[in-house]
Amino acid sequence: AKGVWPIMCCGESLECRDEGRTLEFVCAQVRAGLAGLQPEQAAKCVVAYEPIWAIGTGRTATPQQAQEVCAAIRATLAELFGQQAADKMRILYGGSMKPENVGLFLPMEDIDGGLIGGAALDADSFAELVRAAE
Repeated sequence: AKGVWPIMCCGESLECRDEGRTLEFVCAQVRAGLAGLQPEQAAKCVVAYEPIWAIGTGRTATPQQAQEVCAAIRATLAELFGQQAADKMRILYGGSMKPENVGLFLPMEDIDGGLIGGAALDADSFAELVRAAE
């Protein structure tokens, strides 16, 4: 739709992560959430990986953990829509990204940006995060 950027959020609970089911669970969410789309439609979507256990808890995935999940998401997108569409799609990480850690996540190959929640509630903190991301 004109002017709308669809963002599909996905993420696992702490129990799911502790059981070693993160990749299976998150990729199943992506498959279900984007089912029925054509590659050209999917290419306009954004997928945000936001582990439930990292929302507002002060805990965050390591950059390597986030990269592993985002790489699995990208592989799932390629499987569903082809590599060309998967490469066009943006994958964001949204688990407690802050000015202190944004520089660790953004260099990861399959993390295209951040889905900023709590850090955006304070204008100074958000501005600091934006500066740190440059």
